[in-house]
This record gives sequence, C-alpha cells and structure tokens, in this order.
Amino acid sequence: MIKRPRIRRLEELLPYIREGRYRLGPHVAKHMLQEGFIEQDVLQAVEWGREMAVYPEDERMLVLGYMVFPPNLRLPLHVVLEYREPRWVDIVTAFIPKKPHQVYSRARMAAILRFDGTFEEVRWVRPRFLSAEDIPR
Repeated sequence: MIKRPRIRRLEELLPYIREGRYRLGPHVAKHMLQEGFIEQDVLQAVEWGREMAVYPEDERMLVLGYMVFPPNLRLPLHVVLEYREPRWVDIVTAFIPKKPHQVYSRARMAAILRFDGTFEEVRWVRPRFLSAEDIPR
C-alpha cells in the first residue's frame, strides 16, 4: 500500500504556532540576520498570511504574509512551514521575496533552501559560559 502525503491547511497549523509548538530552523535565523527581520515578524506573517503553495511530497507549504510597520508600511515575507511532525510545526525558512505573489515550484523552493547566492554563511555555536574573570569591569 502506498502512503499518500498528507495535505494540511494553514488554519490547522496556526494553533500550534500560537501555543509555541514551533521551531525556527537555521535557514530562518540566517535570513533574519541578513535581511533584518525578527522572530515576531515571522510569526505575524504566518498568523495573518495566506497559503501560496502546498508541497505535499515534502509536507511543506509556502505562506505569504506581511511585516507591518506603522502607520502604513507593509513588506511581504515568504515563510516555509513544514508539518511532518504531528502537533508540531517547523519554520524552515523566511525571506523577503523579490516577487511576492510568485508561486515557486517544488524544484525552485529546494534550490532556494540550498543556495542563497551572495548571502553569508551563518553557523550556530553553543553559548560560552563566562567566569567572573572573563567579565570586563
């Protein structure tokens, strides 16, 4: 028997995000540092966004949301959500799109996740614990 990929809707995933059952991937962190948005911007974009594309083979979806800056500025933000884990959402990446209403093919989305052109590489390291002697006075 062939297992068919499960298609989920954004409104099914929103309760998990509201409850804090989500993880930000390293790709999101990289774009946050390079493009200047924060976790709250990503969460707001998902909360008020809409599905642009669903990739059932990968159990992912592309969401178009906006970062809102009062009084009247809205910048588009694409967010890729993965719903492979039950009752959990992984935020795979988020980026400011050049063409916000363009739907990416599965192959193009894979390329976006693998290669960023001129972007710098960001690596995660463990926090360094400082002793009393390490703290400047």
